[in-house]
Amino acid sequence: MLNKLLNIQKPEISEELKELIEISVNKRAKRLYLKLDYKKKIVRLVVPPNISAKRAGEFAFENEAWIRKKISEIPENIDFSHGQKIPVFGKELIINIDYNSSYKRTSVDLCDKYINVSTNKDNPSGRIERFLKEIAGQKLTKLAKEKACKSNKIIKSIQLRDTKSRWGSCSNDGRINFSWRLIFAPYEAMDYVVAHEVAHLTYMNHSKLFWQLCENLSCDYVYGKAWMQKNGNTLMRYGY
Repeated sequence: MLNKLLNIQKPEISEELKELIEISVNKRAKRLYLKLDYKKKIVRLVVPPNISAKRAGEFAFENEAWIRKKISEIPENIDFSHGQKIPVFGKELIINIDYNSSYKRTSVDLCDKYINVSTNKDNPSGRIERFLKEIAGQKLTKLAKEKACKSNKIIKSIQLRDTKSRWGSCSNDGRINFSWRLIFAPYEAMDYVVAHEVAHLTYMNHSKLFWQLCENLSCDYVYGKAWMQKNGNTLMRYGY
């Protein structure tokens, strides 16, 4: 089916449009829908198994304007190069790379307005990313444990992921995952995501009681939730 989906004999579907779409057949999907992939700068067309290739192609054609508009709105990627500015826990910092071939290793640290990097590598972006993941993990773990303590719950484990759209998740047995990219969000937004997942330790649903607890655990529930809903996908732009 995958090979047929975008080869519909419909002249209006251009080769250019086909290049903007990636097909994903999902057995659990109940309808056709489009999902923006900020990382790849494409739109993912999610197709239920019972939908024909013809209908999937028609759906893409019908939504061509939306597809082009959304892709054009994706902000440019921000890499971890010298002089680049990136937000860290709500504060904008400048990456300052000191290259010297005599250095034995790469070191990274935060200092006032800078992320200082001493390195013998031509491109230390991988090391910078590892450093950001480390401090993101420390902050997220601390916040989660504090909120779990307030709600008299115990977290079994906390792990960091690099998910495309889910900024956090919580399992029935108390295992919590967070996206390390929350480090690029304002503090209130990151705090809201942590509160959301910790609240799931008490309520594994999105009931009224869940949202009340989530709000109580958040430092600024209204702003944090609104920011993530509006801007969450922009967190994918960093580091590529």
